[in-house]
Amino acid sequence: MGTVRACRETSKPSTSSPPPVTTTSTSRSETVNGSHEFKIDGYSLAKGMGIGRYIASDTFMVGGYAWAIYFYPDGKSVEDNAQYVSLFIALASEGTDVRALFELSLLDQSGKDRHKVHSHFGRFLESGPYTLKYRGSMWGYKRFFKRTALETSDYLKNDCLLIRCSVGVVKSYTEGPKIYTIAVMPSNIGQHFGQLLESGKGTDVNFEVDGEIFSAHKLVLAARSPVFRAQLFGPMKDCNTQLIKIEDMEAPVFKALLHFTYWDALPDMQELVGMNSKWASTMMAQHLLAAADRYGLDRLRLLCEDKLCEDVAINTVATTLALAEQHHCFQLKAVCLKFVALPENLKAVMQTDGFDYLKQSCPSVLTELLEYVARIGEHSVIVCGHGNENILLDGSDVNGRRVKQRIF
Repeated sequence: MGTVRACRETSKPSTSSPPPVTTTSTSRSETVNGSHEFKIDGYSLAKGMGIGRYIASDTFMVGGYAWAIYFYPDGKSVEDNAQYVSLFIALASEGTDVRALFELSLLDQSGKDRHKVHSHFGRFLESGPYTLKYRGSMWGYKRFFKRTALETSDYLKNDCLLIRCSVGVVKSYTEGPKIYTIAVMPSNIGQHFGQLLESGKGTDVNFEVDGEIFSAHKLVLAARSPVFRAQLFGPMKDCNTQLIKIEDMEAPVFKALLHFTYWDALPDMQELVGMNSKWASTMMAQHLLAAADRYGLDRLRLLCEDKLCEDVAINTVATTLALAEQHHCFQLKAVCLKFVALPENLKAVMQTDGFDYLKQSCPSVLTELLEYVARIGEHSVIVCGHGNENILLDGSDVNGRRVKQRIF
């Protein structure tokens, strides 16, 4: 008879089976930090109150717990025979096993910053943060400073001591993977307010600007602008809020101002002025920046400043530079100075009407411009005058020869 063999195949993992899922989590520990300064005025009167008796600071909160500083003028322990002052920090609220880092400092009052500091912060701790078991638990030093040394030191001034205590409460938490995904739509509050303006419903104040009438809502304007708030609700509010006349502003500029106030976004500048022109758009941004500064709309002012930085050009840069100086737009001013000072731009800019306006309205900017031009050309600058007077650049060329260049 033949031999019958039973064979069993070893199963192999299916290549089509999904890969194993790996999840992660992270435990994080960090400190919530806070400090308190405790002034002891009349130190000499506190001496002699007795060993174990203390002066306590007011309580202060750090990391969700109340703390207090305890100062013992005659020391905390009898065995030290009142030769040392003692200093402690105590947990002043209910808590169990509160882990924290501490720093106790006696402040040098001579101005030399030679403080006496005992600190857990910034160093390796073999046993980790200190643990306070219950309310009233303390950490500190029985022999913080010898009394005789303290009383002849710069820590004591005008019979006054300054103590600073820093506390870092340890908080631990574990982060795991999100098990949900919720798509949150972007905020559309601006759209809602913008549609309210366009509908005209509920308006309760009108403005006359350059012969045109604009209707708006007092509460919206007051919420957005401190100037409108004072004008509409302040002690010196306008008596006639049914029609307020706005001087020194063009109607399209006020319309753009209202658009931003409701929509929280810039309007289409070219559509607003009715011209497909970069120059017209820049002019509108200039006027709108001034209006934003006038009504305390800081975000609008920054948006206009950003747009003007992008659109610096020969025919508008001088007026933009004057505007930047008048409304304290420091980044815009720097961009304009750099643009004007370029050799290929300087003469062209000086021939524009805007440059005459710059000389008349902001003569101090000319000095800064000259200094900027001089730095680029490595010249020393002699300013002979402003306004319609001549101004010279006096320096040396690359070969060391003396040169004078009349620029305007």
